[in-house]
Amino acid sequence: MGQECRIQPLLMKQKAVRIGITSVVLALALAGLLYSTLSEGTEYYKHVEEVMVNPGLWHGKNLQLHGFVVKDSILRKRDSLEYKFKVQSKGAVVDATYIGIVPDTFKDDSEVVLKGRLEADGFRVSPNGVMAKCPSKYEPKKGLGSPGM
Repeated sequence: MGQECRIQPLLMKQKAVRIGITSVVLALALAGLLYSTLSEGTEYYKHVEEVMVNPGLWHGKNLQLHGFVVKDSILRKRDSLEYKFKVQSKGAVVDATYIGIVPDTFKDDSEVVLKGRLEADGFRVSPNGVMAKCPSKYEPKKGLGSPGM
């Protein structure tokens, strides 16, 4: 009977250690899964001037880049859907490349949001990654009073 009393606490201690180790392994696995999932899906929304202050910080990261198409900068490769253009905001400029169909509203001076990654040679826009805002056709024309006046 005395030997049984000594074995019982030893078995309980081993069981508690196993449960503790299993819990730690599961917690680490879950944390690793969360980190890898979130780091791939993270996308930053930035203006051109914010990114171009320190471009090295943003290389290879998923970005939504906001700016305006520089006038006369849109170049399209003949008989293709390959575009090169410049985007600016507050004096900062970045070269962009895109392969695909652009929206009708994509023109000089149009406001755009580009999805893609900043690389050493400029911003590479992802497929379907060009979103151009409509020009301000909904704002009242200059010289006209506000509605109802």
